Amino acid sequence: MELHFASATLAGELLARTSSTARVQEMVQLSLTPAFLLAAIGAYLNVMNQRLTWIVERVHLLEQREEHEIPDEEIEQLPVLRKRRKFAHISINFCTAAALLICLVVSLMFISAFIKPPLGTYVALCWIAAMAMVFGGLLSFLMETRLATRSLDDTRRISRKIEMKDSERGD
Repeated sequence: MELHFASATLAGELLARTSSTARVQEMVQLSLTPAFLLAAIGAYLNVMNQRLTWIVERVHLLEQREEHEIPDEEIEQLPVLRKRRKFAHISINFCTAAALLICLVVSLMFISAFIKPPLGTYVALCWIAAMAMVFGGLLSFLMETRLATRSLDDTRRISRKIEMKDSERGD
């Protein structure tokens, strides 16, 4: 009986807090900034997925040529392309994690408006973590584009360095 009364009281309290249209509108307005950031991250992920797809297809093509011993000077680019693939993948992972954290921020903001325990600290921590993830994703994108914009001679030189490092480590 007490459990039924407590749940009815909780439901009534929650209903009373959410019945204010002005309060719900305020929460929707507050969630607009993170929503715009989500849209920007979505556009960024689209670009990075296209870049990663191109890199992966190029690596597969060159690996097949290498495997079948088809002479091709471009095979020298494989180490740099693999490094670019790694940076693109890291960038996508960071930005996806940031998007998930931003979704959590929006959810926590809405929930915090209608419950008594303050969640502001959790919202702030999630926001800081999301911004750190966006930073990491953009930094990885910067590294990938730096490798992509190198001249062919630079690419070959960097590829040789990467191959030497990998062979020293035993990869």
